[in-house]
Amino acid sequence: MPSAFLPDRALLTVTGADAQDFLHNLVTTDILGLPGGEARHGALLTPQGKILFDFLIWRIDDGFAIEIDTSERDALVRRLTMYKLRAAVEIAMMTDVGVTVAWGGEILAGGVADAAFAKAGIDLVRAIGKQAEGDPSAYHALRIGAGLAVSGHDFALQDAFPHDILLDKDGGLSFRKGCYVGQEVVSRMQHRSTARRRVVIVAAQQDLPERGTEILAGAKPVGVLGSTAGTQGLAIVRIDRVGEALDQSIPLTAAGLPVTLNLPDWAGLSFPTGAGETQP
Repeated sequence: MPSAFLPDRALLTVTGADAQDFLHNLVTTDILGLPGGEARHGALLTPQGKILFDFLIWRIDDGFAIEIDTSERDALVRRLTMYKLRAAVEIAMMTDVGVTVAWGGEILAGGVADAAFAKAGIDLVRAIGKQAEGDPSAYHALRIGAGLAVSGHDFALQDAFPHDILLDKDGGLSFRKGCYVGQEVVSRMQHRSTARRRVVIVAAQQDLPERGTEILAGAKPVGVLGSTAGTQGLAIVRIDRVGEALDQSIPLTAAGLPVTLNLPDWAGLSFPTGAGETQP
Protein backbone atom coordinates (compact mmCIF):
# COMPACT_ATOMS: atom_id res chain seq x y z
CA MET A 1 0.00 0.00 0.00
CA PRO A 2 1.19 3.63 -0.49
CA SER A 3 2.65 4.34 2.94
CA ALA A 4 5.87 5.28 4.68
CA PHE A 5 7.41 5.13 8.13
CA LEU A 6 9.05 8.37 9.23
CA PRO A 7 11.59 7.55 11.95
CA ASP A 8 12.72 11.18 12.27
CA ARG A 9 9.37 12.32 13.67
CA ALA A 10 8.73 12.43 17.42
CA LEU A 11 5.66 13.04 19.55
CA LEU A 12 4.69 14.72 22.76
CA THR A 13 1.38 15.18 24.53
CA VAL A 14 -0.23 18.16 26.20
CA THR A 15 -3.00 17.09 28.56
CA GLY A 16 -4.92 18.42 31.54
CA ALA A 17 -7.89 20.66 32.29
CA ASP A 18 -6.24 23.74 30.79
CA ALA A 19 -4.58 22.05 27.79
CA GLN A 20 -6.92 23.46 25.14
CA ASP A 21 -6.82 27.07 26.32
CA PHE A 22 -3.10 26.87 27.01
CA LEU A 23 -2.32 25.86 23.43
CA HIS A 24 -4.97 28.08 21.85
CA ASN A 25 -3.39 31.15 23.43
CA LEU A 26 0.14 30.13 22.50
CA VAL A 27 0.37 28.64 18.97
CA THR A 28 -0.82 29.74 15.53
CA THR A 29 -3.42 26.99 15.08
CA ASP A 30 -7.09 27.47 15.97
CA ILE A 31 -7.15 24.86 18.73
CA LEU A 32 -10.74 25.53 19.80
CA GLY A 33 -11.89 24.87 16.24
CA LEU A 34 -9.74 21.77 15.74
CA PRO A 35 -12.05 18.81 15.05
CA GLY A 36 -11.34 15.29 16.22
CA GLY A 37 -9.64 13.00 13.72
CA GLU A 38 -7.80 15.83 11.97
CA ALA A 39 -4.15 16.90 12.19
CA ARG A 40 -3.39 20.52 11.41
CA HIS A 41 -0.12 22.25 10.86
CA GLY A 42 0.92 24.89 13.34
CA ALA A 43 3.81 26.83 14.76
CA LEU A 44 5.09 28.44 17.91
CA LEU A 45 6.51 31.81 16.97
CA THR A 46 9.10 34.19 18.32
CA PRO A 47 7.77 37.55 19.57
CA GLN A 48 9.00 38.92 16.21
CA GLY A 49 6.62 36.57 14.38
CA LYS A 50 9.15 34.09 13.01
CA ILE A 51 8.75 30.32 13.28
CA LEU A 52 10.47 28.93 16.35
CA PHE A 53 8.93 25.44 15.98
CA ASP A 54 6.69 23.94 13.29
CA PHE A 55 4.60 20.85 13.96
CA LEU A 56 1.33 18.97 13.45
CA ILE A 57 -1.26 18.81 16.21
CA TRP A 58 -4.38 16.72 16.78
CA ARG A 59 -6.76 15.75 19.54
CA ILE A 60 -6.34 12.64 21.67
CA ASP A 61 -8.70 11.35 24.38
CA ASP A 62 -7.32 13.51 27.18
CA GLY A 63 -5.69 16.36 25.30
CA PHE A 64 -3.47 16.85 22.28
CA ALA A 65 -0.65 15.07 20.45
CA ILE A 66 2.06 17.13 18.76
CA GLU A 67 4.25 15.68 16.01
CA ILE A 68 7.58 17.39 15.42
CA ASP A 69 11.03 16.68 14.03
CA THR A 70 12.94 14.50 16.49
CA SER A 71 15.77 17.01 16.76
CA GLU A 72 13.35 19.71 18.00
CA ARG A 73 11.15 17.75 20.41
CA ASP A 74 13.15 18.33 23.61
CA ALA A 75 13.50 22.03 22.90
CA LEU A 76 9.74 22.34 22.30
CA VAL A 77 9.00 20.57 25.58
CA ARG A 78 11.28 23.00 27.40
CA ARG A 79 9.65 25.99 25.71
CA LEU A 80 6.11 24.81 26.47
CA THR A 81 7.11 24.15 30.07
CA MET A 82 8.44 27.70 30.31
CA TYR A 83 5.03 29.06 29.27
CA LYS A 84 3.09 26.66 31.49
CA LEU A 85 3.34 28.69 34.73
CA ARG A 86 0.37 27.66 36.90
CA ALA A 87 -1.80 26.19 34.15
CA ALA A 88 -3.30 22.76 34.83
CA VAL A 89 -1.31 21.17 32.03
CA GLU A 90 0.93 18.12 31.73
CA ILE A 91 3.58 18.06 28.99
CA ALA A 92 5.15 14.68 28.27
CA MET A 93 7.25 12.97 25.62
CA MET A 94 5.71 9.88 24.07
CA THR A 95 7.78 6.71 24.01
CA ASP A 96 6.47 5.70 20.57
CA VAL A 97 9.12 6.00 17.88
CA GLY A 98 8.28 7.67 14.60
CA VAL A 99 5.10 8.23 12.63
CA THR A 100 3.48 6.22 9.84
CA VAL A 101 1.76 7.99 6.95
CA ALA A 102 -0.47 6.44 4.29
CA TRP A 103 -2.33 7.85 1.32
CA GLY A 104 -4.59 6.84 -1.53
CA GLY A 105 -7.42 5.76 0.74
CA GLU A 106 -5.34 3.46 2.94
CA ILE A 107 -6.36 3.24 6.61
CA LEU A 108 -4.07 3.23 9.64
CA ALA A 109 -5.03 2.24 13.18
CA GLY A 110 -5.60 5.43 15.12
CA GLY A 111 -4.90 7.50 12.01
CA VAL A 112 -5.84 11.16 11.66
CA ALA A 113 -6.35 13.04 8.42
CA ASP A 114 -3.66 15.57 7.50
CA ALA A 115 -5.57 18.79 6.77
CA ALA A 116 -2.77 20.40 4.75
CA PHE A 117 -2.54 17.46 2.34
CA ALA A 118 -6.33 17.54 2.09
CA LYS A 119 -6.07 21.16 0.90
CA ALA A 120 -3.89 19.84 -1.92
CA GLY A 121 -6.46 17.18 -2.79
CA ILE A 122 -4.51 14.30 -1.23
CA ASP A 123 -6.11 11.91 1.24
CA LEU A 124 -3.24 11.28 3.67
CA VAL A 125 -3.45 9.97 7.22
CA ARG A 126 -0.86 10.00 10.00
CA ALA A 127 -0.58 7.55 12.90
CA ILE A 128 1.68 7.20 15.90
CA GLY A 129 4.37 4.52 15.75
CA LYS A 130 5.42 2.07 13.07
CA GLN A 131 2.64 0.43 11.10
CA ALA A 132 4.36 0.04 7.72
CA GLU A 133 7.79 -0.35 6.11
CA GLY A 134 7.35 2.13 3.27
CA ASP A 135 10.17 4.34 1.96
CA PRO A 136 10.14 7.92 3.34
CA SER A 137 11.36 9.22 -0.02
CA ALA A 138 7.95 8.41 -1.55
CA TYR A 139 6.28 10.52 1.13
CA HIS A 140 8.67 13.42 0.64
CA ALA A 141 8.09 13.31 -3.13
CA LEU A 142 4.36 13.50 -2.43
CA ARG A 143 4.91 16.37 0.03
CA ILE A 144 7.06 18.28 -2.45
CA GLY A 145 4.53 17.84 -5.23
CA ALA A 146 1.86 19.19 -2.89
CA GLY A 147 3.92 22.28 -2.03
CA LEU A 148 4.17 21.57 1.70
CA ALA A 149 7.35 22.82 3.35
CA VAL A 150 8.87 21.61 6.63
CA SER A 151 11.73 22.97 8.70
CA GLY A 152 15.13 21.36 8.30
CA HIS A 153 14.27 20.45 4.72
CA ASP A 154 12.92 23.67 3.24
CA PHE A 155 13.66 26.47 5.69
CA ALA A 156 15.60 27.18 8.86
CA LEU A 157 13.79 27.81 12.13
CA GLN A 158 13.78 31.45 13.25
CA ASP A 159 14.32 32.45 9.60
CA ALA A 160 10.79 32.27 8.16
CA PHE A 161 7.40 33.82 8.83
CA PRO A 162 4.24 31.66 8.74
CA HIS A 163 3.19 33.29 5.47
CA ASP A 164 6.48 32.19 3.88
CA ILE A 165 5.49 28.53 4.19
CA LEU A 166 1.77 29.06 3.45
CA LEU A 167 0.51 28.43 6.98
CA ASP A 168 -2.04 31.16 6.29
CA LYS A 169 -3.42 28.99 3.46
CA ASP A 170 -3.20 25.42 4.83
CA GLY A 171 -5.19 25.91 8.05
CA GLY A 172 -2.20 26.29 10.36
CA LEU A 173 -2.57 30.01 11.05
CA SER A 174 -5.68 31.60 12.54
CA PHE A 175 -6.62 35.26 12.24
CA ARG A 176 -9.93 34.89 14.08
CA LYS A 177 -8.72 34.14 17.59
CA GLY A 178 -7.12 36.28 20.27
CA CYS A 179 -3.50 36.96 20.90
CA TYR A 180 -0.75 34.38 20.75
CA VAL A 181 3.02 34.74 20.62
CA GLY A 182 4.00 36.73 17.50
CA GLN A 183 0.36 37.35 16.54
CA GLU A 184 0.69 41.10 16.09
CA VAL A 185 3.39 40.78 13.44
CA VAL A 186 1.68 38.10 11.35
CA SER A 187 -1.68 39.86 11.58
CA ARG A 188 -0.08 43.05 10.29
CA MET A 189 1.45 41.11 7.37
CA GLN A 190 -1.97 39.69 6.58
CA HIS A 191 -3.95 42.88 6.74
CA ARG A 192 -1.37 44.95 4.87
CA SER A 193 -0.73 42.19 2.29
CA THR A 194 3.03 42.54 2.78
CA ALA A 195 3.92 38.84 2.42
CA ARG A 196 6.47 38.64 -0.37
CA ARG A 197 8.20 35.32 0.30
CA ARG A 198 6.24 32.18 -0.55
CA VAL A 199 6.80 28.48 -1.12
CA VAL A 200 6.87 27.47 -4.78
CA ILE A 201 7.17 24.13 -6.56
CA VAL A 202 10.33 24.02 -8.67
CA ALA A 203 10.55 21.84 -11.78
CA ALA A 204 13.31 21.10 -14.28
CA GLN A 205 14.04 18.77 -17.19
CA GLN A 206 16.71 16.92 -15.17
CA ASP A 207 17.47 16.29 -11.52
CA LEU A 208 17.65 19.46 -9.50
CA PRO A 209 20.88 20.50 -7.72
CA GLU A 210 21.38 20.16 -3.97
CA ARG A 211 19.44 21.92 -1.28
CA GLY A 212 20.68 25.43 -0.59
CA THR A 213 21.33 26.25 -4.26
CA GLU A 214 20.31 29.80 -5.17
CA ILE A 215 17.55 30.30 -7.69
CA LEU A 216 18.35 33.18 -10.01
CA ALA A 217 16.30 35.41 -12.28
CA GLY A 218 19.03 36.30 -14.72
CA ALA A 219 21.82 37.26 -12.32
CA LYS A 220 19.50 38.31 -9.46
CA PRO A 221 18.79 35.89 -6.56
CA VAL A 222 15.10 35.29 -5.96
CA GLY A 223 15.23 32.40 -3.49
CA VAL A 224 16.91 29.22 -2.31
CA LEU A 225 16.17 25.61 -3.22
CA GLY A 226 14.87 23.42 -0.40
CA SER A 227 14.10 19.71 -0.53
CA THR A 228 14.10 17.92 -3.89
CA ALA A 229 12.82 14.70 -5.41
CA GLY A 230 14.46 14.20 -8.76
CA THR A 231 13.26 16.88 -11.17
CA GLN A 232 10.92 18.52 -8.65
CA GLY A 233 11.60 20.50 -5.49
CA LEU A 234 10.46 23.27 -3.19
CA ALA A 235 11.86 26.74 -2.66
CA ILE A 236 10.94 29.86 -0.75
CA VAL A 237 11.22 32.76 -3.17
CA ARG A 238 10.45 36.45 -3.47
CA ILE A 239 7.30 36.24 -5.55
CA ASP A 240 7.48 39.89 -6.55
CA ARG A 241 10.91 39.33 -8.11
CA VAL A 242 9.71 36.16 -9.83
CA GLY A 243 6.67 38.03 -11.16
CA GLU A 244 8.95 40.73 -12.54
CA ALA A 245 11.16 38.11 -14.19
CA LEU A 246 8.16 36.41 -15.79
CA ASP A 247 6.86 39.75 -17.06
CA GLN A 248 10.21 40.46 -18.69
CA SER A 249 10.87 36.87 -19.88
CA ILE A 250 14.02 36.70 -17.75
CA PRO A 251 15.17 33.05 -17.41
CA LEU A 252 14.99 31.34 -14.03
CA THR A 253 17.87 28.98 -13.21
CA ALA A 254 19.40 26.93 -10.39
CA ALA A 255 23.11 26.18 -10.77
CA GLY A 256 22.72 26.98 -14.46
CA LEU A 257 19.78 24.58 -14.89
CA PRO A 258 16.61 26.17 -16.33
CA VAL A 259 13.71 25.84 -13.90
CA THR A 260 10.05 26.73 -13.74
CA LEU A 261 8.38 27.98 -10.57
CA ASN A 262 4.72 27.49 -9.69
CA LEU A 263 2.75 28.49 -6.63
CA PRO A 264 0.68 25.53 -5.36
CA ASP A 265 -2.78 25.65 -6.92
CA TRP A 266 -4.50 25.10 -3.57
CA ALA A 267 -2.97 28.29 -2.13
CA GLY A 268 -4.99 30.49 -4.48
CA LEU A 269 -2.06 32.83 -5.10
CA SER A 270 -0.38 34.16 -8.21
CA PHE A 271 2.89 35.92 -8.95
CA PRO A 272 2.28 39.67 -8.73
CA THR A 273 2.64 41.69 -11.88
CA GLY A 274 2.47 45.02 -10.07
CA ALA A 275 3.03 46.27 -6.55
CA GLY A 276 0.75 43.85 -4.72
CA GLU A 277 0.22 40.14 -4.28
CA THR A 278 -3.00 38.66 -5.61
CA GLN A 279 -5.20 37.37 -2.80
CA PRO A 280 -8.07 34.90 -3.26
